[in-house]
Amino acid sequence: MEDTEPRKPEPAAADGEDGPPGPPAPDNESSTGGAGGKPKKKKRLRRTRRTALAVLLVLLLPLLTAETALRINYMGDPADGTYTRDRDAMWLGHAWVDGRKKDADLTALARSLKTTGIRDLYVHTGPMEHDGTLPESLYPRARWLIDGVHRELPGVRVQAFLGDVLATEGPDGMRLDRAATRAAVVGSARQVLDAGYDGVHLDLEPLHSGDRNYLSLLDDVRAVTRARDAQLSVAAHQIDPLPALHSVFGFFTEHPKWWSQEYFGQVARRVDQIAVMSYDTAQPLEGTYGGYVAQQTSLALEVTPPTTHLLMGLPFYHESNFDHWGHAETVAAAVRGVRLGLSRTDADRELFGVAPYIDFAATDTNWKEYRDGWVR
Repeated sequence: MEDTEPRKPEPAAADGEDGPPGPPAPDNESSTGGAGGKPKKKKRLRRTRRTALAVLLVLLLPLLTAETALRINYMGDPADGTYTRDRDAMWLGHAWVDGRKKDADLTALARSLKTTGIRDLYVHTGPMEHDGTLPESLYPRARWLIDGVHRELPGVRVQAFLGDVLATEGPDGMRLDRAATRAAVVGSARQVLDAGYDGVHLDLEPLHSGDRNYLSLLDDVRAVTRARDAQLSVAAHQIDPLPALHSVFGFFTEHPKWWSQEYFGQVARRVDQIAVMSYDTAQPLEGTYGGYVAQQTSLALEVTPPTTHLLMGLPFYHESNFDHWGHAETVAAAVRGVRLGLSRTDADRELFGVAPYIDFAATDTNWKEYRDGWVR
């Protein structure tokens, strides 16, 4: 390769004498070739490596610090008495209202739930259309389920789980900024209460922190549920584990994921029940996942009024991907994390429970860890 930089001028003869020119000076400025180029190249390579290492440390050090803090948060012993208050809930799939489930299935469900603390069932009855309406054809067997649960499990409430994808991160989905859409969701709430449900459970995702249209919707739906002496419950996003993390994460990914603690409190004050979706955390170890759940429990307790029923979600399913490592996100770790957070923040909270998600993916191990760790 040829030198790309100009060579230095040849030195003049000493004392003004005209003599033959000497050899050219070494080209120490050259970026390639020659005795001077090799040290320069090695020096630049070392500098590049040091810079890459520094960047890696800058990126990894906060992560390692956070993971260590979560692991420490999982240490210690939960307080005595931090077990079920018989105020747990469970998400159920759509098969319970579309005709796939039969009497034998209902009998088996009732037998299983009688020995648990589950008193609310969030039964998937939607999804709603993007305009907020709900086709009645989606839940032809709702009355059968509601009557059967009330007969077999006195005191257990059946709430209509209504969800949809929001158009917050893509062109398609429900748009809560439209008054007509919010009004239609309120109409869907009336519709399911007319069908006999004991409450309305909303799960609208991805819902960004600070969304005022959602708060307005909750106010309107709660006016309807209160008039019917029914429950209004919601599935809630996780809370910022670090201050303003949702803003930082949203800037880089366009998916904020978390809610601010302040916004979580604003939602909690507008509903009867709020269930944290405390799974799909990307935590790689049981210890860090349990510590994360302990932290989420404390953060939620701090801003949820004692008149609102707080529930922490349990992962009753097994997957292995970047968002949810099945070996880490276990029911046992979640339950212990819940008990630790409860112990440290408000051990005597009465309106508190856990919420398994979801019945059709649950394993015997999930049920055993729930019973052994929480029901006792």
